[in-house]
Amino acid sequence: MITHRGGCHCGRVRFEVTAPAKIDVSDCNCSICSKAGYLHLVVPAERFKLVSGADALTTYTFNTGTAKHRFCSVCGVKSFYVPRSHPDGFSVNARCLDAGTVEAMNVVKTNGREWEKQYPKGRGEYR
Repeated sequence: MITHRGGCHCGRVRFEVTAPAKIDVSDCNCSICSKAGYLHLVVPAERFKLVSGADALTTYTFNTGTAKHRFCSVCGVKSFYVPRSHPDGFSVNARCLDAGTVEAMNVVKTNGREWEKQYPKGRGEYR
C-alpha cells in the first residue's frame, strides 16, 4: 500500500488515499458516472483523507439519497464522493490522482444501470 495524492482541477480540493500502486478501478455505466467518465477507486473511510478544500465542497444527491456526490464549487470537478455501494467508504476518481504513483490500472466494467443486480447484497465489497 502507498499514498496517492490528488484533487480537483483548480487545486482547491486535495486528498490522499492509501491503495496499492497497481489499482483496480470500476467503470460504471449508471446515469451520472457514464456522463462524467468517472473511474472508481473505492476504499474504506480510514484509507481516505481530505487534506484541503472542505469549505469549497458542495453535495448533490438523487434517487435514494445514499450517495453523497461531492463537487468542488469552484471548478465543478467531483474528485471523490461517498458511493451508494459503499456508504461507509469513499470512491476516488482515479482520473483525479496526481501522476507518478499509479504503476498500473485495471479497469473493470460495472453495471450501475441495473444497480440491484450488480449489488444483490445492497452494497459492494472492498477489494
